[in-house]
Amino acid sequence: MSIQDLVDDFEFLGEWEDRYRYVIELGKDLEPLSEEEHSAANKVEGCVSQVWLVNELRKADDGAPLLHFRGDSDAHIVRGLIAILMRLYSDKRPAEILDLDARTVFAKLGLDDHLTPQRSNGLYSMVARIQSDAKAAADAATA
Repeated sequence: MSIQDLVDDFEFLGEWEDRYRYVIELGKDLEPLSEEEHSAANKVEGCVSQVWLVNELRKADDGAPLLHFRGDSDAHIVRGLIAILMRLYSDKRPAEILDLDARTVFAKLGLDDHLTPQRSNGLYSMVARIQSDAKAAADAATA
């Protein structure tokens, strides 16, 4: 599912109550994390709910590095937000991740206007973590 598919789905649903239900549904399809992956090292700071993000370095067909992300939370709505982030960032090259303007995408989805300040801060903490992982992967690739 592309970013545009998400935007189209959000526009189709119209009412925010329906959109919240949709976000929660998206979270039900997350790849699971193991018990070991629910660790302090994978925990995202700055989120009200507990959030864990894990990345795995993979290779594109041309051998370039790709980052594959998985995540989990103890809150259903946050699991859905993680699912949106996975669609934005997972299986992308580090440079693509660093170039993506999440604020523009979130504005198109209307998330900034409909999330509580705490949820919004948590969402941007997850984005910062993903970008930090991408920067580390990009630096390692050029070292």
